[in-house]
Amino acid sequence: MTGDEKHEPSATSTLDVLWVLYDRVLRIDPDTVGDPARDRFLLSKGHGPAAYYAVLAAKGFFPPSWLDDFGSYDSPLGYHPDRTRLPGVEISSGSLGHGLPLGVGVALGLRAQGLADARTYVLVGDAELDEGSNHEAIAYAGATGLDSLTVLVVDNRSATHGWPGGIGARFAAHGWSSATVDGRDHRAIESALTTPLPGRPHVVVATVESKS
Repeated sequence: MTGDEKHEPSATSTLDVLWVLYDRVLRIDPDTVGDPARDRFLLSKGHGPAAYYAVLAAKGFFPPSWLDDFGSYDSPLGYHPDRTRLPGVEISSGSLGHGLPLGVGVALGLRAQGLADARTYVLVGDAELDEGSNHEAIAYAGATGLDSLTVLVVDNRSATHGWPGGIGARFAAHGWSSATVDGRDHRAIESALTTPLPGRPHVVVATVESKS
């Protein structure tokens, strides 16, 4: 594969966690995309959006027929998601390392507005955590006890240097609660995402088959 086509493995690695999020966890549907009290989902791993589009179509955010033109010149479904063209998409993404810092800002904003029941979920890839902006966001969220924030890391072992002690330990060092699950086990993913852990941000590491 060449160009944007090489991102297909990035899409398949996220399919199960995205389905569990939209089918069992997130409090958002096509009728509530403008509700201030809705949950927010931010796809930071936006360079592989095909699975994201398939799940949004299955849940009725746009017609499934749009999928047929994915990546074409006139299609709203680009190789990176565009929040101005797709209902239900909270951020435009694809340039890695931005979703988690944005998620911290969104969660802080919701807390400042008194929207205590609105949760913020961010999906990142393990290699994306190499970006320094994530480290600042992890430290800040832990220090401020941002417990309305949940980060879902899809781990296909593509990080440049790996994570001694595991990815969860990296977050736990800054006060996060963490869980590591099989990224293809829907029941385990749901349980890890819905376990209440007040007072701390939460990270779920979903391991999948190696990209290589």
